[in-house]
Amino acid sequence: MKKQILKMGLPKGSLQDAALAKMAKAGYNVVVSSRSYAPYVDDEELMIRLIRAQEISRYVEHGYLDCGITGHDWIVENGSKVHEVGEFQFSKVSNKPTKWVLAVPEESPIKSAKDLKGKRIATEVVNLTRKYLRKHNVKAEVEFSWGATEVKAHELVDAIVEVTETGSSLRANKLRIVDTLLTSTPRLIANHNAWKDKWKRHKIETMAMLLRGAIEAESKVGLKMNIREKDLAMVLQTLPALRNPTISTLSQPGWVAAETIIDEKVVRELIPQLKAAGAEGIIEYPLNKVVY
Repeated sequence: MKKQILKMGLPKGSLQDAALAKMAKAGYNVVVSSRSYAPYVDDEELMIRLIRAQEISRYVEHGYLDCGITGHDWIVENGSKVHEVGEFQFSKVSNKPTKWVLAVPEESPIKSAKDLKGKRIATEVVNLTRKYLRKHNVKAEVEFSWGATEVKAHELVDAIVEVTETGSSLRANKLRIVDTLLTSTPRLIANHNAWKDKWKRHKIETMAMLLRGAIEAESKVGLKMNIREKDLAMVLQTLPALRNPTISTLSQPGWVAAETIIDEKVVRELIPQLKAAGAEGIIEYPLNKVVY
């Protein structure tokens, strides 16, 4: 019997390192050689190809790939008809979503979409920009930009539509954001026929569950502590974050162990409160996956 293989596309370029890191946390070790677009993965049922995020949704739609991770922006830009399995919010800089924004030089008179009439706009997302102009009933020239779009705004075009996470690069280039066209996060997508295939769907859903668990774990930590039985009710009442801990008895009479998962950002306030409430032997530990 021929072995079943799932063909998956991962984004090459700016999202590559983040995507590979998330795959590793999910349990898939992907090793990329310097020039190859076909990396090694420690799963014989998985074939991975590194492809530009701009192209992945088209290859998934046409069945050259069964599934892939790409930005919502490129699915919209390509008009790809694919099954969206889930949203996975990670990026190369932060966990903030990326935004495609209309930007102009700081001194430009352009203040809104209607001021673009008759102007020239450079962007990598031509279809998205034209759709935006139609929405505002504005006629303007849209040209595809091969890169260095921010530099063109001061000399070659009147405005640009560019992707940003923090806006710092736009500010550094003395550009002002006029409007946001689209907010985008990475998505796991599947070919419609692959999604109808029982084996492939199960494989994709398993991967989605593990990826979601890995991302969920990044903002949380595990916490263990020992508490006197007489202090337990007070600790739970005082600290609502511990409302669902696992409680187990210790060999030492009158003591219990409590274990829970909490948001990492509250730990520094929480541990002193736990100590003051009578908890001892407090241990904080990182998590690899949290699957609900």
